[in-house]
Formats: sequence, structure tokens, C-alpha cells
Amino acid sequence: MALLLSEADVRSILTMPMALDAVEEIFRRLANDRAILHPRHRLNLPDKGFVHYMAAADVEGGYSGLKIYSSVRGALRFMVPLYRSATGELLALIEADYLGQVRTGAASGVATKYMAREDARVVGIIGTGSQAKTQLEAVAAVRPLKLIRAYGRDTSRRAAFAKEMSARLKVRVEAAATAEEAVREADIIVTATQSSTPVLEGAWIPQGSHINAIGANFPQKRELDEEAVRRCGIIVADSREQSLLEAGDLIQVLGDDPKRWSSVRELSDVVSGRLAGRTHPHQVTLFKSNGVAIEDVAVAAQVFEYATKHGRGRALPMWDGEK
Repeated sequence: MALLLSEADVRSILTMPMALDAVEEIFRRLANDRAILHPRHRLNLPDKGFVHYMAAADVEGGYSGLKIYSSVRGALRFMVPLYRSATGELLALIEADYLGQVRTGAASGVATKYMAREDARVVGIIGTGSQAKTQLEAVAAVRPLKLIRAYGRDTSRRAAFAKEMSARLKVRVEAAATAEEAVREADIIVTATQSSTPVLEGAWIPQGSHINAIGANFPQKRELDEEAVRRCGIIVADSREQSLLEAGDLIQVLGDDPKRWSSVRELSDVVSGRLAGRTHPHQVTLFKSNGVAIEDVAVAAQVFEYATKHGRGRALPMWDGEK
């Protein structure tokens, strides 16, 4: 039987430390050919919607799976089917909205651990939605933060965000009046928006800062202007292959020049120690997060293992007649 894990189940099980450990380890396995990753593909629906799908396998852990989700008229519905690789057995169907938020935060947390300065203490974040919350949670887990400045277009929403995240993280969070004010003195910058046009300008970026850009995953969208990308001495992506398809922040600056793209490093190589995430304290570094399926599979496996051990979820009688 497969296990059905609801959003409520996932929220009751999954923690940021659990996700950080899973994501860091799976990128180490990816570097050592102990994991397999296929990029996202999109089925364009006639009524202005998409079905998105991507696949991955944790060879060492024995799990494989997909991230499948629809986005139609602003509504998104996420699901991760998790399989046992050796048998093809469907282990779980996992509702994956919160799982996706946490694993995206965890990827930025891992990148920050390896790319931000050790003395980084101030964060500037542009965006105050649900993804922004897990971004800050992850960054706060890998650096002892002193101050966070947050900007979102809605005044009341950013004030509420600052109050909520101050209480959650036990770090002072201030609502900034502008995006520039949020990032001008930041050691770590996060862009977590749905904007199609740049929200971060290169002229605002302090020397030595690290950037996590997570919002734009269509080629025509970008959160960073051209100067912001060009100021980055090191650019790392969760997947160069997926970036070539959808990372508008990079596509609109690097074009289709293979030589320029070859300078984009992969997070797996940084986590494994093959390449440095930072070589100088004055460098500006960039992690371009697309959100890749290997993160979903790794985190889903941890959720599944906890659920089976502690009796969570609901059994689904699927393929019971198999012999």
C-alpha cells in the first residue's frame, strides 16, 4: 500500500533542520553520481495554465520520484509521488506545497552556508510571501543573524511580515520603505518575488554580499538587473541545465554563449568541495535557485521515513492485487 501524506501531515513532520540536512547531502550525492536529476518541463494548457513536471532519483538512498504541479488561474496544486527505486513500488503520495517552500528555503540555506561570508549578520529580503518566510528561516539556521530588513510592495503586509518573522526567528526584523533600503547594508540578499522585471539593481549591492535569487523561473522573467548579475564574481545554480531553460536572470545576461555559461558553477560541486563558493571576502556571490526535483525527492524521503516510523498518514490500497 502507498501512504497518503496531506499538507497537515507534512507540516507536522518537516522541520528546516531536517530539510537542510537532506538537501546538503543530496547535492553531495549528486556531485558523486549517486543521484540523478532531470530538469523541469511544462505542459502549456489552452486555458492559460500549466502542468509542470520534473524527476529525480536518490541512487544511494534508493528513492526516486517526481514533482508534479498545476498552475491555473493563480491556483497551484503540488504533489510528489515517491517510489522505491529497486522495486518500482509507489511508497507515498505527498501533498507538497509546504514541502516545496521548505526545500526551496533549504537550498538557499545550503548555498548561504558555503557562499556567504562567515561574518555575515545582516539580511535584506525583497518579497514578503510564504517563500520569503522559509528563506529567512533557512538563512537564520546557518548564520547567527543580528538584523533583517524586509521590503514588499504592500505596506501593511510587510509590517505584519516583519512582526511575524521577528517573533519566529528571535531576530530583529525591520520593514523597509524601499527595496534599496532593504539591501543597501546587507551581507546576505534574498529576492523572493513573482516579479517579471528586476527588483534588485546592481548599484545597490554592497561589496562582499551574497545573493539568493529564487523567484524567476521563466526565461522572460528576472529579479536582478544586468549590472547585478555582472557584479557577481561567482555564480552558482542548483542546476546549470535547468538554468539554461528557465533562469531569466542568467539567460537575459549570458545569452546563448556556451563559454559564458561554463562559468556558472553548480551547487553540487560547491557542496562537495570541488569548487569554492567564495574565494575573497569582497566578492559578490550569487546563488540562482530554480528549484530542482532532487531537492523534492530528498526531503520527501525524509518525511516518508518519519511518517512510517511514527504512524502518520493514511494507507491507500493501490495495486493490492499485484503478485
